[in-house]
Amino acid sequence: MTREEFEAKLKEFAGKPIGASIVGRDAVNEPMIRQWCDAMGDTNPIYWDPNFAKTTLHGSLVAPPTMLQGWTLDGIKMALPDDSKGDLQKQLHTFFNENGYDAVLGTNCDQEYDRYLKPGDQVKATTVIEAISEQKATAVGTGYFITTKTTFTDQNDQRIGTMTFRVLKYKAANKPKPVSEGATTQSAAPKRIRPVLGHDNAWWWEGVSAKKLLIQKCSHCKVLRHPPRPMCPHCQSLKWESIEASGKATVHSFVVIHHPVIPPFDYPLVVGVLDLEEGTRFVSNILCDPKEVYVGMKVELVFEQVEEDMILPLFRPVKG
Repeated sequence: MTREEFEAKLKEFAGKPIGASIVGRDAVNEPMIRQWCDAMGDTNPIYWDPNFAKTTLHGSLVAPPTMLQGWTLDGIKMALPDDSKGDLQKQLHTFFNENGYDAVLGTNCDQEYDRYLKPGDQVKATTVIEAISEQKATAVGTGYFITTKTTFTDQNDQRIGTMTFRVLKYKAANKPKPVSEGATTQSAAPKRIRPVLGHDNAWWWEGVSAKKLLIQKCSHCKVLRHPPRPMCPHCQSLKWESIEASGKATVHSFVVIHHPVIPPFDYPLVVGVLDLEEGTRFVSNILCDPKEVYVGMKVELVFEQVEEDMILPLFRPVKG
């Protein structure tokens, strides 16, 4: 297939809905809101305190706007294999794969919110393949940007928000070359994905390189926050400083990952949400037998040289 024929086929996908609209399996409800806030460490009482919420202009509890997509997610069935019938987005990715564009990279996601959701609202999501770019040459390879736009509506078909999501489908610039017959060379072991450093987080990773676990602290209201971000979620101040964590923590919750196996990690892999002694939470691997980890377990910080040029803050059980 020539490039012209390939791109002509791509145009057939642009501007079309990926399939039927998805209606959330559950209406907006208080238990899910509380669980979300607990997991995210969001203590804004307008989300979980009915008495406080009554005193606000909303008059009742509302859901955090960032939960918007969560109300329409399909759960575990999203990960199950299928033949992609009825899903134009999956058909598009299959078409890319069949023509050698088998790598994918998420680039950006923008959400807009029209109003707060309240318990009882029913959310529906309709997704359209908004655009497919011309061929682009990027640092990772040559490919095409796919932009999808999801419009969220309520039980009255009123728009409540949108989400624009963009990915790059590309041919990797440095694909491993096939080993010739009789060759004894061995492929280099895959490395961990490196963090993307920017203005708001480079300082934190510099601290890790110096074997310091730093916590961002609002200079105005003194509230701690992690991961690093430019604005305080409590008082909206842009001024901040940092403190060094003691390294003492307690396991708040955890998962043990068995599948899918992704190099270069060792499985089973224990990942914990940890309550740091300073009062904020941190997600990290716990270096222990998966059978021994439990909620409430005391752990301590250890900096591990996981690769030649990469240090990570990990945790292990407190001895004794």
